[in-house]
Amino acid sequence: MLVRNQVANRSNRGGVTRRLAWLECDMAMKSNEIRVSGTLKPTTSNGPRGRSNRSVVTRERILDAAELLFAAKGFHAVSVRDITGAASVDVALVNYHFGSKQQLFEAVFMRRAEVLNVERLRKLEMVLDRAYPKAPSVENIIDAFTHPLLDRSNRGSAGWKAWFAIIAQVNNSKDLGSLIMTRFFDPVVQSFIRALQLAMPNCDKRDLYWSYHFLSGALTLTFAETGRIDNLSQGICRATDLDSVHERLVPFISAGFRAVCDKSKRKSARSKKK
Repeated sequence: MLVRNQVANRSNRGGVTRRLAWLECDMAMKSNEIRVSGTLKPTTSNGPRGRSNRSVVTRERILDAAELLFAAKGFHAVSVRDITGAASVDVALVNYHFGSKQQLFEAVFMRRAEVLNVERLRKLEMVLDRAYPKAPSVENIIDAFTHPLLDRSNRGSAGWKAWFAIIAQVNNSKDLGSLIMTRFFDPVVQSFIRALQLAMPNCDKRDLYWSYHFLSGALTLTFAETGRIDNLSQGICRATDLDSVHERLVPFISAGFRAVCDKSKRKSARSKKK
């Protein structure tokens, strides 16, 4: 309620600001939704699954072991016994803490997705605030979307690196991709799409979504770190050099969004003349 009131007060300052304020309000609500969007339910200290310090440590050990194994072998090639063996815990504890293997996989996914999503929404809010009263630039929006991902993969722990490998797998999976990516990332993506609409108000919505689709594909290949570019460039470029990726990705993707949107704008103008 407080967020809504703060945004409502700001929305009185002009037409463009009303749209920015609405977007910020939407982002705040989506951020809260992300925190509870997974299948894991909150527990209380008095409930049957109330977590002591020891229980929390055990749960994190299972998550860490599952994360590394899912990244290395994929969801279907890893058994619950593989995970509990790597974590040195009883096999029954997976069911106690998570339920099924699918629910454990989603918990692995949600643990870091929440951190990233909140960070990306904060960066987008900063972009909007700095641009006021003008619309934000495409480059700054794309940077807010991609920088937290690349930075965590490049400078985070081994767990973050493994998690991004899982992202690459999920994005290439029909059965896992549509369910998990939709649940954990679509609300944030929609907020960025709305921000891009502010930057390019005449762009056909279909072109925005297709352009995002291409961005997602570029990120998926980047996180896979297959080494393909190492071989292709004969060592001049390295798949693990994510600083170089970020330096080039933002201008490349931004130019792509503009090129596609400019084409749709010209096409629309020609149609109106007829």
